[in-house]
Formats: sequence, C-alpha cells, structure tokens
Amino acid sequence: MAEEEVLLTKKGTVRKRKPKKANIYFTQDTEDAIVEYLKTKDTKKRNEIFNERINYAFHKLAENIIHTFKFYYTEVDTIPELQHEVVAFLLEKLHLYKSEKGKAFSYFGTIAKRYLILYNNANYKKLKDRATVEAIDEDKTILVNLVNLSEKNENNVYEVPSFLKQLTKYVDFHLFHLFPKHKDAQIADAILELFRKSENLDIFNKKALYIYIKEITDASTPQITKIIKRLKLIYVRKYNEYYEHGHITMSI
Repeated sequence: MAEEEVLLTKKGTVRKRKPKKANIYFTQDTEDAIVEYLKTKDTKKRNEIFNERINYAFHKLAENIIHTFKFYYTEVDTIPELQHEVVAFLLEKLHLYKSEKGKAFSYFGTIAKRYLILYNNANYKKLKDRATVEAIDEDKTILVNLVNLSEKNENNVYEVPSFLKQLTKYVDFHLFHLFPKHKDAQIADAILELFRKSENLDIFNKKALYIYIKEITDASTPQITKIIKRLKLIYVRKYNEYYEHGHITMSI
C-alpha cells in the first residue's frame, strides 16, 4: 500500500488538510431522478419527479454558484428570485442532458455558471451606464432646472410657465430642421415630453431623467448629452428673446 503523502508547513509541522464538504443536496438520487425524468413521457409523473427529487438540488446549486462567484448584479430584488430564474433556465435545458457524457451535477453546474456570467455581466453594464449619468452634463440648467421650472398660477396651482410652453412649441415645430437625424429628433422629442409634463413629475433628479430618456429612446448616454447641449444653446438664445420681448418668435 502506498504511503499517504504528508504535507508540511514552513515551520516543519504537519499541515492539516481541510476536510472536503460533502455534497449533501445533489445526491445520487438527484442524478437518478434526472435520468428517470428524461425517460418519462407522462407530464404529471415528470412534474412529481422534478418537484420532489430535482427542484431542491437545482435551487441549492444555483444558490451556491451565486454566492461562490458573487453574481450579485441582478434585476430582481432578492437572491431567491435570482435562484428561481436560474432553476427555470436549467429546467428549460434539462432535456439536453445525456447521462453518458458525465455527472448531472457537473453538467448543470456549468450551465448555471455560464448563464449567471452572461446575466451578471449584462446587468453590471447597465449599472455602469446608469452610474455614469451623474457625472455628465454638469450644468443642470437645461435638463433639471428647466424641467423644475413649474410655477404657481393665481389659483395656487403649479403649471408649466409661459416661456417653457413657447420653447416647447418652437422646438416641436422645427424639430426635424433643428435635429435632421432621426435618432437625434427622437431624443429631443423625449426631452420635450418632459417639458410638457414637468408639473406632473414626481422625481426631478438628473439621474432619473436621463434613465427615463434612455428607456424610451434606447439611446446611449453620450447621444442624450449631445442633444441636451444643443437644446441648451436654443434655450439660452430663445430665453434672451423672451426676456426682451415677452415672447419668442417661431422663426429659426
């Protein structure tokens, strides 16, 4: 019999091996249940096999991979919800498993990890895109202060001020002249919609407004910033006209 290898520390003492944790959730019965599930044609019987002998193992597998690799960038609110999404994905792929190719534990562990890598990376990118919003457009005048420009009328009710109404009408009338590219016009129109509804908006922070525009136009942050800067120039020019004459003209 070969002697067991003894590992020593730098000080010459015997290094204790960390005991391997037993896989107590994805058992041989789980492996057998998956094979049985795939051979069974009866839907009711399949559901019983999955719910009683596979579901728990898949949930624990998903939980362990999520926490081991820290896949925490998620669109759902809780880890159990993310686990549920992973289990649903594994169930979709269950019919692809072939027992002759290896253990189900390794096969579905690999699938779950690949799914979570793609899911995590996609949500991390979204988070980064949104996080950079607050560093853009340092002058808030056109996007925040302008939207916040609602004022009380004689009945003590907030309404869109006359200048903002006229500016919106002006840009709307000349939209495709001021913004010849379709995407630019789409973004500008989304910003105009914020102007139109400014007295009804509950959130006035810049990040929320950027995200609103991104979601309805599918535009990138740099594209939105570019249109905001153009609108700012129009705003300044037309506000000077409004301040001097009490109204703005519709001419370019």
